[in-house]
Amino acid sequence: MSKIYEAMRRAAMESANRPAAEPAASTEPAAASPPAEPVLTAAPTSVAAEPSAAEEFLPAAQIPVAIEPARAAQPAASIPFAQVPVAAPVPFAPPVPTPISVAAPIAATRVAAAPIIEAEFDADSPLDLANIPRVAWLPSLHQLPALEQRGAAVEQFRSLRSRMQEFRDLNTLKSILVSSGLPQEGKSFVAANLAISFARHKAARVLLIDGDMRRSSLHKLLGAPPGPGLTEYLAGKASLTQIMQRPMPGNAGHPLPAGLASLIFIPGGIASDKAADLSGNRRFVRLIAEAAPHFDWIVVDSSPVNLVSDGVNLARACDGVLLVARGGTTKYEVAQRALAELKASKVLGLVLNAVEDTPLTGGYYGYDGYDKIEE
Repeated sequence: MSKIYEAMRRAAMESANRPAAEPAASTEPAAASPPAEPVLTAAPTSVAAEPSAAEEFLPAAQIPVAIEPARAAQPAASIPFAQVPVAAPVPFAPPVPTPISVAAPIAATRVAAAPIIEAEFDADSPLDLANIPRVAWLPSLHQLPALEQRGAAVEQFRSLRSRMQEFRDLNTLKSILVSSGLPQEGKSFVAANLAISFARHKAARVLLIDGDMRRSSLHKLLGAPPGPGLTEYLAGKASLTQIMQRPMPGNAGHPLPAGLASLIFIPGGIASDKAADLSGNRRFVRLIAEAAPHFDWIVVDSSPVNLVSDGVNLARACDGVLLVARGGTTKYEVAQRALAELKASKVLGLVLNAVEDTPLTGGYYGYDGYDKIEE
């Protein structure tokens, strides 16, 4: 048994050692082995070991995919991406400085032109009243009761003048704008006579400005030329001295009425449809600022504030506003609206014009001609 067992053990050992020596027997024809197992075991190995076998088993579309990154990497390394934007502006570089060089002198010319115009019209600054030309006036005496020596109308304007002087004792007041809510309420009449009343008191220096650039009428009351005036000044076409007038007798041998000798007048000028824009011009503020040191009072007539914005714009440059209403004609709503339009300005009071029952003064005071003493 032991011999039989020993023979069986050796046979088992030989059979166990036989696969290790099989590589030499692997040279047998491949047809003897099943075709399925060599394909499954050899295909993965042959893909990594033999490139020709890889190309057989990989799809044709994958081959350029593996090669394309290598081709793309080579041009990227040799041609930097930054060269594309650098080369693009080259054809457009020459035209760029051309418009700049052309526009620059134009802008410089415009900027330089403004100071030249300002300097031309400011050549007479500071203002010298001696350089103001004298012009013949023919005042309409029946519309200027402030020129009279006595009467109820004279007293009324003297009373208004006193109220303004009292107000100035407590507040800053030199420039007064006179306006109304609607036309035909007497604003120009009040402005002209108030200015004359100021001028008659101790020969005060008074500047009267016709700020109604749409329908100026003060030159008709004074019998003065209508221009050049405020419109030309605000438009930059005339200097301050060129638009001012000093009166001289219109008729030889007839002296000027008392109160006109110290009055300087600026007419409205040519009527303009751009009065709203001109009235908001900063040149009017400068006009008041330049004229203020040379005058005791400045009275400005304006357009009706309920219809146009001219008077509202001019009022912002003045110290105070007098609102005129016509007795028996102006409605309460009109006056209230005018006050609302002037809410940004200091309204000094309301002047009631054309009142039929005026206070009696002559019989009580007996000093209707006291202005003769003051002059």
